[in-house]
Amino acid sequence: MTFTADDVERIVGLSVAALREAEGRDWTVRAGSLDWECWETAEHLADALFSYAAQLGPAKPPLGTHVPFAWQRKKPGGPASVVFVERDAGTGGLLQVLETCGTLLTAVVRLTPPDRRAHHGFGAAGPEGFAAMGVVETLLHTYDIAGGLGIGWTPDAGLCARVLDRLFPDVEPGPEPWPTLLWATGRGELPGRERRTEWRWYSSPRGESDT
Repeated sequence: MTFTADDVERIVGLSVAALREAEGRDWTVRAGSLDWECWETAEHLADALFSYAAQLGPAKPPLGTHVPFAWQRKKPGGPASVVFVERDAGTGGLLQVLETCGTLLTAVVRLTPPDRRAHHGFGAAGPEGFAAMGVVETLLHTYDIAGGLGIGWTPDAGLCARVLDRLFPDVEPGPEPWPTLLWATGRGELPGRERRTEWRWYSSPRGESDT
């Protein structure tokens, strides 16, 4: 299944709209099953979208490593990121940064030649692959944050099915795409299947090497 800049733009917009419902809540609570705060998880999501855009940015992206931005952790066990948000800006500022990073990835995917490849730990990918990864990051981390804040997040089944087909070709389809995606990423249970404690996706285009 092919992913486009429009997919990134749409899912980030839906994520930001959903999370705005909880702007006034305590974002220092744990994000679902993660060990990170909801605030940290939103920063991580923004950072992932930014990093995917940055990775595709050079005319000749590195294929064996990341573009050398200086990652750091604000505290032990926290996410390693380039993107951090001023706490004084509040959750409105946090969501503004998330939306901005989504716009950056949308624009870069739209402008990048389809045959360009860049490094990712789960397989070198082109703009279509980074779009797919931006979508899955947004789906999953919005779920994590929504769980911590007590708001609803049930994405479109067709989009989830596309993500499974593109990034998780090793996963046998389940009764419904969204619960299957949660199971595939260690976030849920499926009848007759052991809960996953390790998992990955496959970002390289079909037929191309992971490296």
